Amino acid sequence: SNLDYTAFVNPFIGTGALETFSPGASIPFGMAKFSTDMTGYAPAGYVTDPTQFIRGLSPLHDSGTGSSLGTYGNFEIMPLLCPGGFNTCTTILAARQRLRKPNTDDASPGYFAQTLDNNIKMEATATRRAGLERFTFPAGSKPYFVLDLANDLPNSFAGGEMNINPEKGRITMGGKWGSSFGPGRFNYQAFACYDLLNGGTQKLSEYGVWTGDTVGLDAKGLGQTHLNLSLNLIGGVYQSGALFSYENNPSTVNIRVGVSFRSADQACANAEEEVGESSFEDIVEQARKQWLEKLSKIEIDVVNTPPNVTEMLYSSLYRASLTPNNATGETQGVFADTTSFYFDSLYCSWDTFRTFYPLMALHSPVEFAQIVDNYIDGWRKNGWMPECRANNLPGWTQGGSSADNIVSHFAVNYHNEAKKLGIDLDELYAALVTDGEVNPPEWNIEGRQVNVYEQYGYVPFAVLDVSSTGRQTREGSRTLEYAFEDFGIRQVAQLLGKSDDVAKYTNRSLSYRNVWDPSVTSDGFKGFAQKRYPNGTFAYTDPIDCSPNDKNDTRPCSLQGNNVNGFYESSSWEYSWYAPHDTAHLVQLMGGNETFVKRLDHFFDVSPITIAPAGLPGNDDQAAMASLLSFHLLGIYPGKQVPSSTQFLVLSPFVPKYTIHNSFLGVSTTVSVVNYDPKSIQKTI
Repeated sequence: SNLDYTAFVNPFIGTGALETFSPGASIPFGMAKFSTDMTGYAPAGYVTDPTQFIRGLSPLHDSGTGSSLGTYGNFEIMPLLCPGGFNTCTTILAARQRLRKPNTDDASPGYFAQTLDNNIKMEATATRRAGLERFTFPAGSKPYFVLDLANDLPNSFAGGEMNINPEKGRITMGGKWGSSFGPGRFNYQAFACYDLLNGGTQKLSEYGVWTGDTVGLDAKGLGQTHLNLSLNLIGGVYQSGALFSYENNPSTVNIRVGVSFRSADQACANAEEEVGESSFEDIVEQARKQWLEKLSKIEIDVVNTPPNVTEMLYSSLYRASLTPNNATGETQGVFADTTSFYFDSLYCSWDTFRTFYPLMALHSPVEFAQIVDNYIDGWRKNGWMPECRANNLPGWTQGGSSADNIVSHFAVNYHNEAKKLGIDLDELYAALVTDGEVNPPEWNIEGRQVNVYEQYGYVPFAVLDVSSTGRQTREGSRTLEYAFEDFGIRQVAQLLGKSDDVAKYTNRSLSYRNVWDPSVTSDGFKGFAQKRYPNGTFAYTDPIDCSPNDKNDTRPCSLQGNNVNGFYESSSWEYSWYAPHDTAHLVQLMGGNETFVKRLDHFFDVSPITIAPAGLPGNDDQAAMASLLSFHLLGIYPGKQVPSSTQFLVLSPFVPKYTIHNSFLGVSTTVSVVNYDPKSIQKTI
């Protein structure tokens, strides 16, 4: 069809108290993601809250992460008015931050704009590893810019350098920073290249460097062109960067930006190759076309669908193609020079295997295969598939090796096409078996504590483990997740005709039954998952603990060392439903069909529903929620959920008709709804 589906996207959904990157400028799965960085709780940089201040505009972000620190935010630039000249410019963060001009935030897929309260307008658009920034200044004012070397959102600078080439009008910089969701002792490297002359049409006036901190250091060096700063071992907030201005008071300033995880030269090459001499409008249009291609994979009858449903669907599909970030050709560490695809921000597999990849599998097998190749390459280069790669570094494991369910979902759905899509199923299976059989020495960041799980048939609470290290918490939920990961391995074993392995992993996938305590009662219902000691006795946890109805709102429920709940970011009430591959037996454990349905109704009846201005409860977790909503609106569901299978449950769609296009297969599937009534999906029915 000729519809512009990008027009239906509202990039601001989920930016109230969330972590969606949505309003920034990015192409689908882009590595460069331009957005402003704001004060307060703002992991993706931007927030809608008008009381928060803008610190600058930067080219690296993640979408939908739960990291309270924020992620990336490197190489931030802030336009300034300095009526008193170079030495009076506000360079440090606290001095330069400004409120926005009300109601000036603007965004569409591939474009972002925001106006400061001093009437400087900032705009950005993106390619995969580069982009353009456009600044419009009040008439007659001299444009100044402060550009950060050290600053990032988590305040994790570990050393770097910056060089100003005034003849070329180019600033290059790079350094090392720390993870937003992983061990603090790991660092990643990143580089940027800022071209300031707009192909010779703009002229620099002053340039120099600056350093600063939060307790009085605010030093500037006019005419200086070099900063070389190592890690500040004593800690504290240390800031530094460049400061420059333009001749002739131009009302508009265009700046070209390239980023790289390899080198400053590569960052410049990325800007030259991907942006070149293109105009701002050219790049915006290129980005829009890439988004149109993605969004039109699912076409609906927009004439007869209520506009709010159309907006929700396309805004969700947009978020479901923002990340992971395609950093192919930008590898570092053990992945340097890999010939495989490489994606950053697998943030986290525990979140994305349930809905995000099953949705991608329906319409975009090419991208799905590239991401699977990247998971397998993690096993090739690192011994295990990545679990939660964040900032190009291993991030924290939450449930186990959830990559198992992602790659097995691909295998089960695309085994006939795998070779054509660049995936060797035997190699995929070998990566799975490693996760299922080989303990990493340290399983906080990859793999599982599979030695004790195999020995006991569950992950025991307070068990002696003499050969591997990890945070020994979450034994209930880890057992449930390990069991479902084993189901994923079982599915691929079946596909490849490995009958001994099928039997083995089928049996292991039923391990969730071993943490079922039939004696525990809550709210009149009997039988709940519990953590369990090595000697077989259960360690009682109130099933309501860590649920929205928990009266103790300070209880540790996440990765804290003192989370004694036995479950991760959840309660036993919720996690006890988790056996998607063996639901028939779970129904029996809960007392049969009638009791099961009553219990399910009760669970939802007593759970408070958050309908916040933010538009989503909690965070989007790299579009896990957006994908779930997309499925819900289309009336299909990956069987609550059976990733690693080809099963979908069919529900009643919120749209009268939709078509899913799978261009790789050359297949389009149209679903029409009989007796569709838009009155049945109004806000108030």
